[in-house]
Amino acid sequence: MTATTLTVRTDKLVVAWTDGTTATFPTIWLRDNCPSGLHPDTHERLLDLLAIDETPVLISASLDGNTAVLEFADGHISRLPISLMTAHRPGQPAVDAGDVPARLWRADHGAANIARHAAAPILSGELALKNWMQDTAEFGLTIINHLQDRTDAGVEIAELIGFLRATNFGSTFEVVNKPDPNNLAYTSVALPLHTDLPNQEVPPGYQFLHCLANEATGGGSLFADGFAMAVDLRAEDPDAFRLLCDVAIPFRFHDDSADIRVHRPVITLGSKGEVIEIRYNAHLAGIFDMPAEIMPAYYRAYRAYMAKTRDSKYRLTLKLKAGEMVVFDNRRILHGRDSFDPSTGFRHLHGCYVDRGEFFSRLRLLARKIDVAIAS
Repeated sequence: MTATTLTVRTDKLVVAWTDGTTATFPTIWLRDNCPSGLHPDTHERLLDLLAIDETPVLISASLDGNTAVLEFADGHISRLPISLMTAHRPGQPAVDAGDVPARLWRADHGAANIARHAAAPILSGELALKNWMQDTAEFGLTIINHLQDRTDAGVEIAELIGFLRATNFGSTFEVVNKPDPNNLAYTSVALPLHTDLPNQEVPPGYQFLHCLANEATGGGSLFADGFAMAVDLRAEDPDAFRLLCDVAIPFRFHDDSADIRVHRPVITLGSKGEVIEIRYNAHLAGIFDMPAEIMPAYYRAYRAYMAKTRDSKYRLTLKLKAGEMVVFDNRRILHGRDSFDPSTGFRHLHGCYVDRGEFFSRLRLLARKIDVAIAS
């Protein structure tokens, strides 16, 4: 959109656009975002805000093609691109390809409707990679199929996004039944729905679980949209929802080589009040230590969310096959599994994590590159 007129006011600039709307820019914003205050190569801010007036005085403004030429009383002249002002109008967040609205789902979505993408196109083309990542960001859960029969085949796809998130279990991990386990994932028992590693200061973002073998009886994989459960709880029991947002509880993992613990709430909200993170793992929750006067109410709230994790209304069940990899947002999607009998066959999944920041950085870069290619 193009600017038509610039009108100087005492402490602001009013810009009229070709669509008939206007936008108001405080003079301090104009000085703060002057290109002269950025490093020419890194584009990082160099301007010291304390070195200029709190309310810089703008004395003139004119249009020079697609640039606003602004003269201030202290002699400073700014040349602000109109495109920058259009994209960053106060009160209107800039378009962000990494800001993907969550599409909530419940059991009626159906396991058969989980978006599936073939591995080969993702490995060979950026458009296929972007389309798969977009689906994963929206639904929080996708399946990649036709992976090669190698333990590193899934890791190769994860590394198309960014570096792997290392944890106390390593950069990758093997989900197999093994002796002397330090985590229930390494046993054959049923795992109720949970998120991984809520005891971490920042839990891992996207989890990649590549199925190499699933021949044992049982061992079905369970998934549920933790955001959908939280949204429903908010509608049904606002007080319970608020307690799960406001009260931090202890989470802890410990073995011979690690003792990692935090206090965090089960539900985290974003700046607009939307649910942005779930930390739920009944096995890693520590001993509740909130004040006694709120403890009974908190237990009721916690049990209310727990009840939803057991409700078939939310749960999808599928049995992964060799060559399939499930990818999901570990801070949104709860996962679990049915018990299995290791004497009836081998079950082996290979896993790794990529943090949300890396995921959305890659999605932004792909969107920018593909949009430019389409435009040209």
